[in-house]
Amino acid sequence: MTFQQLSYVVEVSKCGSINKAAHNLFLSQSGISTAIRDLEDELGIHFFNRSNRGVEFTPEGEEFVSYAISLLEQKRRIESLYTNDRFAPAPVRFAVSTQRYPFAEDAFLRLLRAMDAPSYSLSIRETGMDGVIQDVCEHRVDVGVIFLSDLTEKIIRRRMDTQDVEFHELAAVPPCIYVHRDHPLTGCAPLTEKGLLEYPYACFEHDQGAAADFSEEYQLLSDRKPVRTICVNSRTAMMEVLAATDAFTTGSGLLTAGLSDERVISIPLEGRGNVRLGWLRAKNTKSTPQAEQFLRLLAEATADAAAYTRTLQERRVVRRG
Repeated sequence: MTFQQLSYVVEVSKCGSINKAAHNLFLSQSGISTAIRDLEDELGIHFFNRSNRGVEFTPEGEEFVSYAISLLEQKRRIESLYTNDRFAPAPVRFAVSTQRYPFAEDAFLRLLRAMDAPSYSLSIRETGMDGVIQDVCEHRVDVGVIFLSDLTEKIIRRRMDTQDVEFHELAAVPPCIYVHRDHPLTGCAPLTEKGLLEYPYACFEHDQGAAADFSEEYQLLSDRKPVRTICVNSRTAMMEVLAATDAFTTGSGLLTAGLSDERVISIPLEGRGNVRLGWLRAKNTKSTPQAEQFLRLLAEATADAAAYTRTLQERRVVRRG
């Protein structure tokens, strides 16, 4: 089967006549008929029936034409992509998949501001940890951004190993809760798990059946589960819930100047070890210049977010004192 044969069948379908199709294609009627007959013999189907009024396509012929049109359109797109401006430089490409972190968004925005290429295709996708690992494994993105904790690291690293994904640590920070500025918990010292569970718990939805280890929130490992849970699927919705209610959630605690909701603060959870933030890359994959640039900017954005968060937390302690 050739693209030429496909184009003959499609043209006959458009014209309703082999003679008209031959005229439009500047070919002989016998040449088109022979090519189509050879294709019918190859595939074992019959495209159309001939009559004095032209041709009438069979049901299987009509189905074949729909596929042929799609294939020819894809062929034209590929030819256009690689024949037009063939000497123009290829666009710069970079993609990152990340859990819902403002510092990762900050790094992406820094990359955009630094980009001076004449053409580029850059993308950022915010999703759950399971989705980030899958994106990196399937090479849909260059870099992924997630966190590990002492409670979840073993199972997550096992998953990454089976999918040939490697983790590189960016920073280790204490886990925190997120609440609105006037939340009753802002006056509690120290925070206790029992005290936390008196309030609604907000979390990001994740795929049904996925282990809790792949949740975006820092796991408290309590036998007593929250009786009031609020589930959202976007960082914007999460910030609105936290700002408007007495709900809380857990995580790295990092806030980013200009990108984090100023109505929401983070409070460290003492005695819980550290959350390790890091980036992912598929094993045995050569990093592109754009990926290396993003990783440098990601390290800068993470450090800036950590410093900004510490400042806010220190101010809260002074005001409370």
